[in-house]
Amino acid sequence: QLQLVESGGGLVQPGGSLRLSCAASGEGLDWDAIFWFRQAPGKEREGISCISAIGSNTHYADSVKGRFTISRDSRDNASVSVYLQMNDLGLEDKAIYYCAAKSTFVRTWCDVGGQSMDFWGKGALVNVSS
Repeated sequence: QLQLVESGGGLVQPGGSLRLSCAASGEGLDWDAIFWFRQAPGKEREGISCISAIGSNTHYADSVKGRFTISRDSRDNASVSVYLQMNDLGLEDKAIYYCAAKSTFVRTWCDVGGQSMDFWGKGALVNVSS
Protein backbone atom coordinates (compact mmCIF):
# COMPACT_ATOMS: atom_id res chain seq x y z
CA GLN A 1 0.00 0.00 0.00
CA LEU A 2 1.38 3.40 -1.01
CA GLN A 3 0.49 6.83 0.25
CA LEU A 4 0.83 9.81 -2.06
CA VAL A 5 0.58 13.42 -0.91
CA GLU A 6 0.78 16.36 -3.28
CA SER A 7 1.92 19.86 -2.35
CA GLY A 8 3.01 23.06 -4.04
CA GLY A 9 -0.16 24.08 -5.79
CA GLY A 10 -1.37 27.66 -5.81
CA LEU A 11 -2.09 30.74 -7.86
CA VAL A 12 0.28 31.81 -10.61
CA GLN A 13 0.07 34.35 -13.40
CA PRO A 14 0.23 33.31 -17.05
CA GLY A 15 3.82 32.76 -18.10
CA GLY A 16 4.84 31.94 -14.55
CA SER A 17 6.30 28.80 -12.99
CA LEU A 18 5.32 26.45 -10.20
CA ARG A 19 6.76 23.25 -8.77
CA LEU A 20 4.56 20.47 -7.48
CA SER A 21 5.83 17.83 -5.09
CA CYS A 22 4.54 14.33 -4.48
CA ALA A 23 5.65 12.60 -1.30
CA ALA A 24 5.31 8.87 -1.87
CA SER A 25 5.73 6.39 0.97
CA GLY A 26 5.25 2.66 1.34
CA GLU A 27 6.93 -0.64 0.67
CA GLY A 28 8.42 -1.52 -2.68
CA LEU A 29 8.51 1.90 -4.30
CA ASP A 30 11.22 0.70 -6.65
CA TRP A 31 8.49 -1.33 -8.37
CA ASP A 32 6.23 1.69 -8.93
CA ALA A 33 6.30 4.18 -11.75
CA ILE A 34 5.07 7.59 -10.61
CA PHE A 35 2.69 9.66 -12.71
CA TRP A 36 1.21 13.13 -12.78
CA PHE A 37 -2.34 13.58 -13.98
CA ARG A 38 -4.49 16.67 -14.16
CA GLN A 39 -8.17 17.41 -14.49
CA ALA A 40 -9.35 20.79 -15.70
CA PRO A 41 -12.89 22.03 -15.05
CA GLY A 42 -15.31 20.26 -17.34
CA LYS A 43 -12.64 18.03 -18.88
CA GLU A 44 -11.52 14.45 -18.50
CA ARG A 45 -8.51 13.57 -16.42
CA GLU A 46 -5.31 13.64 -18.46
CA GLY A 47 -2.04 11.84 -17.86
CA ILE A 48 0.72 14.38 -18.42
CA SER A 49 4.00 12.94 -17.18
CA CYS A 50 5.60 9.88 -15.64
CA ILE A 51 8.97 8.68 -14.37
CA SER A 52 10.05 5.07 -14.35
CA ALA A 53 10.29 2.94 -11.20
CA ILE A 54 14.06 2.76 -11.46
CA GLY A 55 16.43 4.89 -13.47
CA SER A 56 15.13 8.24 -14.69
CA ASN A 57 13.25 7.50 -17.85
CA THR A 58 10.41 9.93 -18.37
CA HIS A 59 7.48 10.48 -20.69
CA TYR A 60 5.33 13.53 -21.35
CA ALA A 61 2.03 14.31 -22.98
CA ASP A 62 2.31 16.61 -25.99
CA SER A 63 0.34 19.27 -24.10
CA VAL A 64 3.19 19.80 -21.61
CA LYS A 65 6.28 18.61 -23.47
CA GLY A 66 9.05 21.20 -23.37
CA ARG A 67 7.41 23.13 -20.52
CA PHE A 68 7.11 20.59 -17.70
CA THR A 69 9.88 18.47 -16.17
CA ILE A 70 9.41 15.48 -13.86
CA SER A 71 12.16 14.35 -11.50
CA ARG A 72 12.59 12.07 -8.52
CA ASP A 73 14.53 12.21 -5.28
CA SER A 74 14.76 8.68 -3.85
CA ARG A 75 15.76 8.48 -0.24
CA ASP A 76 15.18 4.74 0.04
CA ASN A 77 12.78 2.10 -1.26
CA ALA A 78 10.08 3.26 1.16
CA SER A 79 10.22 7.03 0.61
CA VAL A 80 10.38 8.98 -2.63
CA SER A 81 9.68 12.57 -3.62
CA VAL A 82 8.63 13.23 -7.19
CA TYR A 83 8.56 16.77 -8.54
CA LEU A 84 6.83 18.40 -11.45
CA GLN A 85 8.47 21.65 -12.50
CA MET A 86 5.98 23.61 -14.57
CA ASN A 87 7.18 26.56 -16.64
CA ASP A 88 5.44 28.97 -19.00
CA LEU A 89 2.07 28.20 -17.50
CA GLY A 90 -1.00 29.16 -19.47
CA LEU A 91 -4.70 29.41 -18.71
CA GLU A 92 -5.11 25.92 -20.16
CA ASP A 93 -2.92 24.52 -17.38
CA LYS A 94 -5.40 25.46 -14.68
CA ALA A 95 -6.46 22.15 -13.13
CA ILE A 96 -6.28 19.86 -10.14
CA TYR A 97 -3.03 17.94 -10.38
CA TYR A 98 -2.84 14.40 -9.06
CA CYS A 99 0.11 12.19 -8.24
CA ALA A 100 -0.42 8.50 -8.96
CA ALA A 101 1.55 5.28 -8.90
CA LYS A 102 1.42 2.10 -10.91
CA SER A 103 3.09 -1.11 -9.83
CA THR A 104 4.96 -2.59 -12.75
CA PHE A 105 7.46 -5.27 -13.75
CA VAL A 106 8.67 -2.93 -16.51
CA ARG A 107 10.74 -0.86 -14.14
CA THR A 108 12.85 1.17 -16.55
CA TRP A 109 10.06 2.61 -18.71
CA CYS A 110 6.74 4.39 -18.42
CA ASP A 111 4.08 5.83 -20.73
CA VAL A 112 1.39 8.33 -19.78
CA GLY A 113 -1.13 6.90 -22.20
CA GLY A 114 -3.97 4.53 -21.37
CA GLN A 115 -2.87 2.98 -18.10
CA SER A 116 -4.83 2.38 -14.95
CA MET A 117 -3.20 3.47 -11.71
CA ASP A 118 -2.95 1.53 -8.47
CA PHE A 119 -2.66 4.44 -6.05
CA TRP A 120 -3.74 8.09 -6.08
CA GLY A 121 -3.10 11.23 -4.13
CA LYS A 122 -5.87 13.67 -3.27
CA GLY A 123 -4.71 16.36 -5.64
CA ALA A 124 -3.37 19.91 -5.60
CA LEU A 125 -5.03 22.89 -7.27
CA VAL A 126 -3.05 24.92 -9.77
CA ASN A 127 -4.83 28.15 -10.63
CA VAL A 128 -3.47 30.18 -13.52
CA SER A 129 -4.99 33.62 -13.59
CA SER A 130 -4.03 37.20 -14.28
